[in-house]
Amino acid sequence: MSDRTYVAELRRAVDEATPHLLALGDASREPRAPGHWSPREIIGHLVDSASNNHQRFIRARFQADLVFDGYQQDAWVTAGDYQNAPWEELVALWRMFNLQIARVMEHVPDAIRLREASRHNFDRIGFRTLPPGQPATLDFLMEDYVRHLEHHLRQIFQKP
Repeated sequence: MSDRTYVAELRRAVDEATPHLLALGDASREPRAPGHWSPREIIGHLVDSASNNHQRFIRARFQADLVFDGYQQDAWVTAGDYQNAPWEELVALWRMFNLQIARVMEHVPDAIRLREASRHNFDRIGFRTLPPGQPATLDFLMEDYVRHLEHHLRQIFQKP
């Protein structure tokens, strides 16, 4: 989406989800299915994703390729102890971090956002993957970030 529609979609998703997340209260501790993350852990994962992608979106301004570090998602969720985090604080952190990411996305110059790079690792770090060597853009990664966030919000709010 070269028109940055995903920025408005990110803001809308955050604004719409916040009161519903807060309403979960103690139910946020319950995994949606056996062996899966609880809503607290999902929001914690989305905080970790925000942290990593915020850096990617900034770093992309200063490098020619789109190769970024990955991270071990399950280990990060455990290390963050999100299951025991105060729910209101965790939701507030998720909300504010994503509003900042929307600002960052909005202010990336088009020349950087739409610049094609044949060297990337979206086959390993993307929610929607791209094969190595296929041209990729930061725009793709930013939209992918929003799709990933929406995916996890659907997981939280769908009936088990």
